[in-house]
Amino acid sequence: MNTSVLSGILLTIFSYFLFTLQDASVKWLVVALPVWQILFVRSVTIFALCVAVGRGPLLRRSLRSPVLRPMILRNLLLLAAWLCYYTAARDLGLAELTTLYYAAPILITILAVPILKEDVPPLRWIAVVVGFIGVLVATDPFGTGLKLSLPVWLALLAAMFWAFSTVLLRKTALEEVTLVQMTISSGFFILFTGLAVTVTWVPPSLADVALMVATGLIAGIAQYALFEGMRRAPVSVLAPFEYSSLIWAFALGFLIWGDIPAFQVFIGAALIFSAGMIIILGERFGRRLTVG
Repeated sequence: MNTSVLSGILLTIFSYFLFTLQDASVKWLVVALPVWQILFVRSVTIFALCVAVGRGPLLRRSLRSPVLRPMILRNLLLLAAWLCYYTAARDLGLAELTTLYYAAPILITILAVPILKEDVPPLRWIAVVVGFIGVLVATDPFGTGLKLSLPVWLALLAAMFWAFSTVLLRKTALEEVTLVQMTISSGFFILFTGLAVTVTWVPPSLADVALMVATGLIAGIAQYALFEGMRRAPVSVLAPFEYSSLIWAFALGFLIWGDIPAFQVFIGAALIFSAGMIIILGERFGRRLTVG
């Protein structure tokens, strides 16, 4: 495994740790504040960070960027994913929410073939099947645990939107630097969510403002790490490392809210994690066999 791919994997693991931390803070905030408002403050914070680093030249380059249009499409998909995900966060525990969202890496692996023309070996397809079974077990559609309610459907829909946006990110990441992509993305969200907050704004407390700004800082660092990871390694290699956030989701959900997931969620999570391990081992030993 070369240095570029290894650094891409490490950056991706770090980004998903931060995204899990972000999800925990947003889950806390959505109890009292609209999703639109949280996304608006988050986007303003990220945009301000980008401008502070890149200043005028960064803004001019962003307006002339060749990835401006595909980035707008990606951000529409991302906005739909976040709205579905954070709406579902009101009713689902963090562990259940994250487990359902793990349908995304499975979809990313599938989409990498027709859209990115990546070569996906048989072991990755086996992983897709195992992961899909894990999602079905976690949702427990015929049992008495986590039923297919509206929040569950919203979490699964968020996974689908996230998968498409991630594949588009890989395409744009190869054509533009990370700060430009972050500037375009946060600028788009400021405009879009800014329209919504004019009618949905709820006066926040000082603690809520501080938490929203902190969420933006965490998300900004996470975005940078994710975008850089996508520039350095194929998306079908990076996709299974999204599973690393499962441990953090369980830990934070228990520590903050005292969430104890239903038994079938642990079984589903184990199957989904196994799917990621199949891909990782396939990459490692498959490459050795090719070299040998």
